[in-house]
Amino acid sequence: MSTITPVSTPNAPSAIGPYSQAIKAGEFVFVSGCIPLVPSTMQIVEGGIEEQTKQALTNLKAVLEASSSSVGKVVKTTVFLKNMEDFATVNKIYEEFFSGSEHKPARSAVEVARLPKDVLFEIECIAG
Repeated sequence: MSTITPVSTPNAPSAIGPYSQAIKAGEFVFVSGCIPLVPSTMQIVEGGIEEQTKQALTNLKAVLEASSSSVGKVVKTTVFLKNMEDFATVNKIYEEFFSGSEHKPARSAVEVARLPKDVLFEIECIAG
């Protein structure tokens, strides 16, 4: 069986529950849901869906880098939205975030009733 290693970085918000920021299992990295907390304050970034999406993606990138992975190695994402009306706005920011990758990751996007700390956006991923 491959080695399983928890990942932790101060460049992303610390876990707000009994979980790891990410887990490395063999060649894969499983990143926990990233919400738009500012790592230095652990407070939700000010602003609306655009600011929250950008902050959560910044946090995702930090965890990937701490895992010795990168945005370009993401194979699957799951996006959680408070309001599907924000999909077009989120999609534009998401597309820009992954624009430097050689491929577009597989993705699911769902509207949920509520997210941790009542944020508007959350994203998790699996990367190589």
